[in-house]
Amino acid sequence: QVQLVESGGGLVQAGGSLRLSCAASGRAFSRGTVGWFRQAPGKEREFVAAVRWSGGSTYYADSVKGRFTISRDNAKNTVHLQMNSLKPEDTAVYYCAAMYSMMRPATLGSMYDYWGQGTQVTVSS
Repeated sequence: QVQLVESGGGLVQAGGSLRLSCAASGRAFSRGTVGWFRQAPGKEREFVAAVRWSGGSTYYADSVKGRFTISRDNAKNTVHLQMNSLKPEDTAVYYCAAMYSMMRPATLGSMYDYWGQGTQVTVSS
């Protein structure tokens, strides 16, 4: 069984930065894909970013390109999401997700096998 634990959320002013982390236990991320999704109150869950563990290909939602960076730490089996130039519209609960596939679409939440409990990110104006 895989457990994903997110950390790093919090309250920040617009223009500020936060770094989210997702640590996996029970199974390494190798040969898999890790993604970040978010859900704001009253809205549907949306894709934010993803990384293929082998090869390191990355994917970003248009709304975060140039501001967010996803990276992986092989030694610690951890994925980070560096969020810069945060905007109030980035406010949401952020979820880490993992799939043990390099082939399934990385931007579709339904493709992921495991999910974390979520971490709140609040950006004040």
